Amino acid sequence: MADSAGPVRSTRQFVDLLRRDHEIVTIEAPVASDQEVAEIHRRVVAANGPALLFTNVDGGRYPVATNLFGTIARVERAFGKRPIEFVQKAARFAKEAVPPTPKKLWEFRSLFFDALRIGLKKSNSGPIVDVVQQPPKLTEIPLLKLWPEDGGHFVTLPLVYTESPHNGKPNLGMYRVQRYNDSETGVHWQIGKGGGFHYLEAEQMNKPLPVTIFVGGPPALILAAIAPLPEEVPEIVLASLLLGERLPRVKNPVGPHLLMAEADFAFVGEVAPHTRRPEGPFGDHYGYYSLKHDYPLFQCKAVCHRRDAIWPATVVGKPRQEDFFIGDYLQKLLSPLFPLVM
Repeated sequence: MADSAGPVRSTRQFVDLLRRDHEIVTIEAPVASDQEVAEIHRRVVAANGPALLFTNVDGGRYPVATNLFGTIARVERAFGKRPIEFVQKAARFAKEAVPPTPKKLWEFRSLFFDALRIGLKKSNSGPIVDVVQQPPKLTEIPLLKLWPEDGGHFVTLPLVYTESPHNGKPNLGMYRVQRYNDSETGVHWQIGKGGGFHYLEAEQMNKPLPVTIFVGGPPALILAAIAPLPEEVPEIVLASLLLGERLPRVKNPVGPHLLMAEADFAFVGEVAPHTRRPEGPFGDHYGYYSLKHDYPLFQCKAVCHRRDAIWPATVVGKPRQEDFFIGDYLQKLLSPLFPLVM
């Protein structure tokens, strides 16, 4: 059993904690990934209900977890109060400890000890490489179709990882991913996003951009991927801060990027230069469909996943949905920094 007071390091651990606290309901009846999961989820969210674990989606190869963050209490359990306290203390340090004096530095000594735990570490092994599927079979994974006019099945909590072809600078962003077949998806990033910048650099060099799409793992990765950080601040460093410890990564057996050790899935592949394919429509966060447009094409070479992998997903649409609670926590986390930045 996971430690209820420590950081949440994986989807499986979070589900176990919610089960212990009677905050999740298991649905064993057969359900379809095409709109049925989404409709059940929406009704539960509207009733301020529990998280859901579907064990028999499209035949039940992988369980699907939704509404994991659908209340303030569950969000706080996923991320805790420690990150907010750390940011508040860091903002106070920047305001009060200039110029620094021995007395002021001693007063904020715990901040420096916390900072020493932030960063990345390379592990010799991790659950993400339990299974390596090559060639990939993306149609065996229960991606969801949320609304009748959606263009297909989507990864709704994607963690899209890229590195700059020029300097290796990392980016972790949440750009929606539409599945086309067993080995191809769309990647909905714009030029103004970190992943879009990296793709532009690769196109200018006429080279494919290596891409790894993670799903699941520490909830801290989700929050970091959507945080509006300055370009100079890597999202995976924020994930480490939220986790309260160094983020473990392992060697990738089929690609150039290190893999998040505790992720549930990793789609490993590349996006070719100057290649587009229609993506969408998609019933979006504001309650209307974003229309079909051409976006880059991700070519998956392999899928790595845990033996006990859970497919975490969410459902978007007219507010309030589950994403409201994540956004509210993110605002509380970053608001102490706004006056400092200004």
